[in-house]
Amino acid sequence: MLSEGTAEEVVLGEENAYLIKEEAPHIFSLSELAAEAVASAGNSTVKVGTFSNIGKKMEFEGEEIKGLAEEAAKSAKGPSGTFTFEGQEYTYEKGAKPKTVDIYTVQDGFVYTGEELDAGFEKAATEAMAAGGLFTYKNAQYGLSKDGERYDFFALGEPVLARLYTTYTLDTYETGAVVTEDFRTKALQAYLTGESFSSGFQTVELKDAAESEEEGSGEEGEAAAEKTAVASEVTEEEFTIEASGEDTLLIKDAEGNPFAEFGMISVRRYSGEDSMEYSLKKQVADKIDEMLASGEKKGTLTVNIPEQNEEGAYIRDEDGNFVMEETEMKITQRLEGEYVLNCDQILYKIDRFADPSSKHVLGTDGDGFDVLARIMYGGRVSLMVGFVVVFIETLLGVIMGGIAGYFGGWVDNLIMRLVDIFYCIPSLPIMIILGALMDAAKVPASQRIWVMMAVLGVLGWAGVARLVRGQILSLREQEFMVATEATGVKVRSRIFRHLIPNVMPQLIVSATMGLGGVILLESTLSFLGLGVKHPLATWGTIINSVTTASAMEHYAFIWIPVGLLICLTVIAFNFVGDGLRDAYDPKAKR
Repeated sequence: MLSEGTAEEVVLGEENAYLIKEEAPHIFSLSELAAEAVASAGNSTVKVGTFSNIGKKMEFEGEEIKGLAEEAAKSAKGPSGTFTFEGQEYTYEKGAKPKTVDIYTVQDGFVYTGEELDAGFEKAATEAMAAGGLFTYKNAQYGLSKDGERYDFFALGEPVLARLYTTYTLDTYETGAVVTEDFRTKALQAYLTGESFSSGFQTVELKDAAESEEEGSGEEGEAAAEKTAVASEVTEEEFTIEASGEDTLLIKDAEGNPFAEFGMISVRRYSGEDSMEYSLKKQVADKIDEMLASGEKKGTLTVNIPEQNEEGAYIRDEDGNFVMEETEMKITQRLEGEYVLNCDQILYKIDRFADPSSKHVLGTDGDGFDVLARIMYGGRVSLMVGFVVVFIETLLGVIMGGIAGYFGGWVDNLIMRLVDIFYCIPSLPIMIILGALMDAAKVPASQRIWVMMAVLGVLGWAGVARLVRGQILSLREQEFMVATEATGVKVRSRIFRHLIPNVMPQLIVSATMGLGGVILLESTLSFLGLGVKHPLATWGTIINSVTTASAMEHYAFIWIPVGLLICLTVIAFNFVGDGLRDAYDPKAKR
């Protein structure tokens, strides 16, 4: 309608007709009308009747056309086609009943669906076809609908207003002021009638979760980063509306202060949320008007936006106002009438890959984390992995090796074949598959470490079991074991109270020696991305943060201290193992 310059138009629905009328610039009303089809004009296809090949008869929809049935009997061959009779062209298609065809013709002029109207109606209808819109004939209102070269005419009932439509967009002067659902409709109706209107609104403020909760409730770390919309009660007030410029309507409150504005440019966040300040919207709208006038596709605008801290919360001053920072906003036309706004907002400045200093003794990594702090925390995690895995290996190895060594026979054969199977299991491919499965399942880093420790412990018990079995095979024939058997000591006590304690020196040495190996294995797996994942710190993940040759060259202060600590820890545990072996060796004591 805007492109054709028409002020009103009737649209035919399935049951009723609808009148769209321009009530004022950019404001349209949609009214529902009862509609009854009366006529059609132009090149309209009309059904003449149905011809039956069985009786060679024809049922006409209207007045009978003499000779048409005979012509149809000769010419209507097949399911569809055309033929000419007395200079008029007819088409036929397969009918609903067997052996029948429906015959149509195109008529240029007025064709009535009911009672035929006089020439006065046709004159008024012809004028309406040229001008568009509604027309009146004999105190009755008619509408028309166009379909190609065909016009359909309807007798219309009284219009009933159903909706108001507008190309205006509404912006409130106060940020966070949310109007009720009927505010826009009441405002537009008041503008059309020149009256005031009464409607409600409420203020919605986006606060940090910590501000909206009672003191001491919730998790402090999570609450600082979350935001909660806090809405006030709905306030009912009297408003007036008036035109304040070209394509602008101004809404004032009861005291005459500007409250909201209807304009032609809608400025919203990319999510559709209407939470930008009115002053910023006005700046953007004015800039876009300038771009439209000059034909530019891109533009820039310097604006102030609220500053945020490292947790994503807005920073406020002592008076509770936002601390603003200046930034450059880029405005780019993406589609006709659609623009995208982009600006850089610094959430938090981090010192990435900083050199060692008094503040950061070993510098910072790619995420701005202090390397010394992560090395200390990562050492704790790596040592925990080593001790837990060694404990699991030792526990399973003592149980299985003790049973195999004491009972011997088929029990020994069975357990030793199981040990051989575990020796043959390729641990690295299994860890690669397990790491891929945990990646696909998005297992958190805190859970991945426990899965990794359990798998490493289960895969590493075979060596301990073989060691314990060999020692017990030599000890079970000693005199003290014969004494336990003679005195009726239970089998469980013989194994775990008399045999296993005699194997403790070898177990302690094996455990301390294996502890360093587990730490190396965990570091290797984490370095390859198969073990513990970022951001959980282990010595392996710290080295993994600098994997390229250039990174290892420029950021040696990250991986060299970690590598030295891994080497020193493994050497230290080997020395401890050697010392314990000497301490527990009875021959060395003698």
